[in-house]
Amino acid sequence: MWIDSHCHLDATPFDLDRAKVLLRAKQSGVLHMVLPGVCATQWAGMQDLAHQSKLPYGLGIHPLQVHLAQPDDLLALQDRLAQFYDDPLLIAVGEIGLDFFVPGLDREVQQGFFDRQLQLAQQFDLPVILHARGAGDALLKGLRKTPVCGGIVHAFNGSLQQALAFVALGFKLGFGGTLTFERALRIRHLAQHLPLTAIVLETDAPDIPPQWLYRTTEQRAQGQTARNEPGELPRIAQCLAQLSSMPIEELAQATTWNVRQVLPRLDKGFSQ
Repeated sequence: MWIDSHCHLDATPFDLDRAKVLLRAKQSGVLHMVLPGVCATQWAGMQDLAHQSKLPYGLGIHPLQVHLAQPDDLLALQDRLAQFYDDPLLIAVGEIGLDFFVPGLDREVQQGFFDRQLQLAQQFDLPVILHARGAGDALLKGLRKTPVCGGIVHAFNGSLQQALAFVALGFKLGFGGTLTFERALRIRHLAQHLPLTAIVLETDAPDIPPQWLYRTTEQRAQGQTARNEPGELPRIAQCLAQLSSMPIEELAQATTWNVRQVLPRLDKGFSQ
């Protein structure tokens, strides 16, 4: 069994064949997918999908969405977390975090939303799903200021020192399609040399396609698509298993356990 620890199955690229995508995932052994919340206007639809498909989810405001958000959205998040706290499928606050990679984003606004959402995670005793692009040190500083009960650093791409610092704070690190590229030397090195107890697997579908789905700019201009799916997770895992000279069964067992450990409400949702 595999768990896709980060998958935007509610995204519009899946609107035409979502049921088939889910079926393909289950046929490949991906039985559970964690759906992150990204903005207030998305939460209700995502929750409907989560309940229809019995999938765990988080609620949060993504750092790339904060420029569109209103201050009242944080109050709405607090109210929704309180309203659905007993929902067995609600397992985290997220996707939240900081993005210092995309130019033109207001870091101060991002920081304000991040700090407040950490406070909510602390208030509701929920782990967090972190977006951490180009902002590892700032995220660590925020987590030390407002400790939470762990979580997942999605699509981790920081340094080994940052990785170990997140792990020390109770976090697992998400790896996905990027590690399938031979040129992604740093990511592949990290995935090989971090303790297996620190690693969870993800697709970030429909984004971060693995090497075999990647399309160049020219190919995309010609209409070729590069949509990622949760059903690609076992093949991504096979790449990590080969890099680490590890039996695929051992990797499946370990990464599944890691997700269940860091998102403890997950098992409650599966038992319903």
